[in-house]
Amino acid sequence: MMERILCQIYGLSNESETPSMSFHRFDSLKEYAMASNSPQRARLQGLLMLCLAGTAWGGMLPVGKSLFGHLDPIVLTALRYGLAAPLFLAALAWREGRAALSLQGRGLRLWLLGTLGFAGFNLLGFEGLRHTQPEQASVMVALMPLMTALVQWAWRGQRPARATLASILLALAGVLLVLSGGHLGQLLHGGGTQGDAMVLAGALCWVAYTLGAKSFAGWSPLRYTALSCGLGALSIAAIALAGMAGGHLRVPDAQDLRASAWGMAYLVLLAAFVAVLGWNAGIARIGPTAGVLFINLVPVTAFAIGALQGYHFGAAEVLGALLVTGALVLDSSFALLAARAARRRARGASGAACPAV
Repeated sequence: MMERILCQIYGLSNESETPSMSFHRFDSLKEYAMASNSPQRARLQGLLMLCLAGTAWGGMLPVGKSLFGHLDPIVLTALRYGLAAPLFLAALAWREGRAALSLQGRGLRLWLLGTLGFAGFNLLGFEGLRHTQPEQASVMVALMPLMTALVQWAWRGQRPARATLASILLALAGVLLVLSGGHLGQLLHGGGTQGDAMVLAGALCWVAYTLGAKSFAGWSPLRYTALSCGLGALSIAAIALAGMAGGHLRVPDAQDLRASAWGMAYLVLLAAFVAVLGWNAGIARIGPTAGVLFINLVPVTAFAIGALQGYHFGAAEVLGALLVTGALVLDSSFALLAARAARRRARGASGAACPAV
C-alpha cells in the first residue's frame, strides 16, 4: 500500500531547491521535471495533492480535539509520531536508498530542528487546542506564510514587500475578530486567548523549522522531513514517558486505544504521512508562490466541519476568517504578478541583447 502511495506522489524527480514543507517564497525555484507527458496534467496532479494536504490538515484539528477524552494531547502526539516517523523513514529508504538514512554528521542540528518543528508545533498546538476551538486554531495555522515573512525580516533583515506588510495588517485584523468574536474589549482583559496563543507559538516553531531547512539545501524534501521527524519523535516520546512516569499524564488503557484507533489512523496516515508528502510534491509541481494559497483550506475545512457539527459562528468570526484567507490570497497574488513581471523584464533584456537579423 505504501509503495502505491509513493508511486503516485513521487512520480517525479528528486531534485529540489526547497527542503521540507516550505511556506516561504523562493522565486528562483525550478519545478521538478514532470513525470507526466503533459504539463497541464502534472499541474492538475499538483493542485489535487495540495487540496488533499490542506483539507487533511484542516480536519486534523477537530479530529485531534475529539480524542482528548481518551488521550492526553502529549500522549496523543507521541503515539502519532511514534507511528508516522517509521513510515517517513521507510519511504525515504524506498525512494532514495538506505544511504539516505545517514545523518552525515549533522544529527545534532537535525535533532534540534526536528524537536522545534515536530515537538514544538504539535505539543503546543494540541495542548493549545485543549483550551480553544478547532476553528480558531485553524486561523492561527493559516497565518504561517505571513509569519514567515516577519521572521525573515527579523532574522535575516529581508524586509517584506509593501503588499506583504499590508496583508499582515489585514490578517491581524482578522485574527482579532476571530479571537474576540467582535468584542475587542475582552482581549484587553485576557479573555480566553491562552489556547490560541499556544497554537500561534506552535506555528512559529514550525516556521523556524521550515526556514532551518535552508541549511540542508542539498537534501530532498523527503530526506529532511523523514530524518528530522524521526529525531523529533524521540524528543516527543521522552517528554511523554517522563510525564507518565511522574504521574502528570494519564497512561491510556486498552479501551482508550481502541476508542481512538480510527482518529489516530487519520492523524497518522492522512494528516501526517500522506499530507506532508502530497504538500511537498504539489509545491514541486506548481511552485511555492501559488501552492501556499492552499494553506487556506485549513480554516475552510475546520469551519465547514464545525458547521456540520451544528456550531453556529458569529458574523465577526466568519468575517475574521475571510480577512485572514483574503490576506494570504492578496499577498500571493501580488507575488505572482511581481514574478511574472520579472520574467518579462528578463526576456526583454535577453531579446534586446540579441543582434538584429
